[in-house]
Amino acid sequence: MPAFFRATFLFALVGLVAYLPAWGQQAAPITVDEEANTIIRKHGLEQSQVMDHLHWLTDVHGPRLTGSPNLDAASEWAITTFEAWGLSNANLEPWGPFGVGWTLNRFSMHVTSPVAFPALAYPKAWSPSTNGTISAEAVIFNAESEEAFADFEGKLTGKIVLIEEPRDPEEPYEPEATRRTPEQLLALANQVAGATPERSYSAAQLSRYRLRQARMNFLYDQQPLAVLDRSSDRGDYGSMFVSSASMPPSPDGGFFNQPRPWNPGEIDVIPQVTVAVEHYNRVYRLLEKGHPVEVELELDVTFHEDDPMEYNVIAEIPGTDPSIGDEVVMLGAHLDSWHAGTGATDNGVGSAVMMEAMRILKETYAELGTQPRRTIRVALWTGEEQGLYGSVAYVNEHFAESASWTQPPTALKPAHDKLSAYYNMDNGTGKIRGVYMQGNEGVRPFFAAWMAPFSDLGAGTLTISNTSGTDHLPFDRAGLPGFQFIQDAIAYGRTHHSNLDVFDHAEEEDLKQAATIIASFAYHTAMLDEKLPRKPLELAPADPAGSN
Repeated sequence: MPAFFRATFLFALVGLVAYLPAWGQQAAPITVDEEANTIIRKHGLEQSQVMDHLHWLTDVHGPRLTGSPNLDAASEWAITTFEAWGLSNANLEPWGPFGVGWTLNRFSMHVTSPVAFPALAYPKAWSPSTNGTISAEAVIFNAESEEAFADFEGKLTGKIVLIEEPRDPEEPYEPEATRRTPEQLLALANQVAGATPERSYSAAQLSRYRLRQARMNFLYDQQPLAVLDRSSDRGDYGSMFVSSASMPPSPDGGFFNQPRPWNPGEIDVIPQVTVAVEHYNRVYRLLEKGHPVEVELELDVTFHEDDPMEYNVIAEIPGTDPSIGDEVVMLGAHLDSWHAGTGATDNGVGSAVMMEAMRILKETYAELGTQPRRTIRVALWTGEEQGLYGSVAYVNEHFAESASWTQPPTALKPAHDKLSAYYNMDNGTGKIRGVYMQGNEGVRPFFAAWMAPFSDLGAGTLTISNTSGTDHLPFDRAGLPGFQFIQDAIAYGRTHHSNLDVFDHAEEEDLKQAATIIASFAYHTAMLDEKLPRKPLELAPADPAGSN
């Protein structure tokens, strides 16, 4: 058969594999409200406003670095929008303290000799101002061992230092944007519990990591004027992946107690700049060939110290069933972003989709003439890019006490028993293809039934496996049903955390599809007689040894 029909058949098989066994596990099929889904589809697919939300979050209020006025403005806009839709209890819920905010006002970098050219580069967040244009000799710091540091003693002070070797960008013979194939979806559906491997590091990787730490300590001792690195192992053709400035590590602080550049009063940060790999390579080659290189930098930033707290955006549609109205269904995405782009695919799209899902739900209940049985609450998190700070703080405040979010909780709060589910979106602009069930086999029949009506939109895969790296994890670790959706990758590896993370790389039809499916999931979760099943939870000791 033609490739298109073969792919369609295989995809249908994936949905069938996920759906039919679920019915066999139940005395009766899970109820799907077809009337509600019809209304949800109308508002989500035909009358969508999701791209307008994204415009406000990116073009108007982007980027949204944690602690910045842009993030504050985006949060206030979201509150005003929720209130205009008639949502209840729209508020900014504080967490923290976080620390100092940072805004980039102006930046430029030029190579002035032996040949002049403007360099494509971005400063790292929380780098300080240069107080005008600075000009200095560029030098390479390429010590391959701590013993070799002695060769650079006194040679880096007052210089602009290149700290990484050049990288040969690979030509893109494969397409940048991809969608999950039927075979890939089938492999996800066929995974078994525990199939997701834990991240581990080789001895060589750990050795390189320790050397990088030692090199950063040495750099801070030497006090160069600025530090240049190239854009990771992915950036090329002008794309750069830019995050926060590095600090000299604390050898006894552990991962969670390392110095952070947003913490006031610790160490004066050295200005740090990420340079496009092609321009970085050119400077490096010039230096290797013996050509003296002079670089000019101008960096003007503002630090914001008036309010060390940060705020999650919260709003809800109240539940009305007296027997379960104090129970909650949550939707969430992180609102903050990095600063080189406008925070579109990471994660303006997730925030825009969750806002749109709430708008769809409000319109749906109005047309049905009903209200949700359980409260449906949306949360737009802040501080995700710095370490899931906002969602961790929310879970700790409302649901469970934990030594850290990586540990099981030591005690549960009354609201822990009231959360039915938390649904998260944070994998870029790609359409939803299914759900990661996070090892919770009990939710399969529910998710299979709720996903089945959207097989025509390309969704249907359920995988028992886990996914990591975003705000559903604090919920899951606390023993709560927290889920992330399976999405098409599109070109997420190219855009997220990069200067190309802008509105133009958001796929409108994908976002409409995602908002529609998530609204339906929230609707059906809110209308169930019972909360969704949970995985077993074993509490940690109240004072676990060695916790940070």
